[in-house]
This record gives sequence, C-alpha cells and structure tokens, in this order.
Amino acid sequence: MERDLTPKTAADLLPKAAPALATTTVLTLARIWNANGAHHSTGDAALMTILAIAAGAAGGATSGHSDTTTSTIAFTASGALALAGVAAYATGLALPLLLWSVATVLAYVLSAKHWRTERREAVAHQRTTEIYREDHRHVETVESIRARAQIEVAQHATSYALALEQALASRAALPGYNPNAITANGLPALPTSQPAAIESGEAA
Repeated sequence: MERDLTPKTAADLLPKAAPALATTTVLTLARIWNANGAHHSTGDAALMTILAIAAGAAGGATSGHSDTTTSTIAFTASGALALAGVAAYATGLALPLLLWSVATVLAYVLSAKHWRTERREAVAHQRTTEIYREDHRHVETVESIRARAQIEVAQHATSYALALEQALASRAALPGYNPNAITANGLPALPTSQPAAIESGEAA
C-alpha cells in the first residue's frame, strides 16, 4: 500500500494529540482539586472510587453487545475517574504522574487500534470507489465505440444508397435503356427509384 505523503495540517494532527491532552487535563484538574481541599479527603476519595467502579461495571455490562461504543466510553470514564481520584487524594506528584503516564499509554494503544480500523475502512472504500469508476469508464468506452461504429455503418449505408440512386438515374437516362431486357436474361430486376425517367427511356 502506498504511503500517504500529503502534508499534514493542524486539524490532521489534533486527533493524534487528543489522548495526551485528555489525560493531562484530568491530571491538571485533579491537582487543582487537591489544592482546594481534596487532599486526604476520605469523602472525596470514596466518591471517586464509587464513580470509577460504577463506570467500570457499566463498561463490563455493555461489553458483550455488538456496539462497543458504549462500553469504550464507560471504561474510559472509569479510568479517568480513577486517575482523578488518586491524583486529587495523593500527597506528592510521583503516584499521579505514574498513573498519568500509564493512562496515556493505554489511551494511545486503544486509539491506535481505532485509527487502524478507520484507515482500513478508508482504504477499502477508496478501492471500491476506484473499481466502480473503472467499471463505469469501461462501459462508457464500449458504448462510445459501439455508437461510433453504428454511425459509421449508417453513413456508409447512406453513401451507398445515394451512389446507387445516382447510378440508376444515370443508367435510366441513357438512350436505348430497357429494364425488361435485364430480367429477360435471368438477372434480378434493378430497383426503379425514378419511374418517370425509366418510362421515358422505354418510350424512346
């Protein structure tokens, strides 16, 4: 498969940075919460733990369905709540940064799988479109050749008919022309396109 060498813009690179931006935002907000009273707060830690477990349970309950969007969202929310709870409750930055790095790596692993699926679907769609266009172009070429051939045949037939008509008219105008003599000798009768001219020839 050919590599895409199209220059990337900021809009193209933004989805690649989304996982890191998401985990960094969660860590930043958790540390702000830590500085504003969540530090060693048992109630806040219990709340985040319950929310994280509930989100994880919701993800596990919906993971068996064909649509994985709901379970992915639920597991993502569970991980974000767990990271926020630990980062807000912990005293130092060592554990929050460790969890942030693990969450970022996991986010990129899941995102890479999603990006590969999207890329395969885009390539398959592009190939299907190209095949359809080639088939359509082939049909157009065949029909164009057929139409030109029919036009040429019609032109040749018209030219032949005009030449035959002119030859018959010239033959009928000759003195002593007798079309009955042709049929009397066993030859097929020629079409008479100008009856008046033939009758004048017989009278002569």
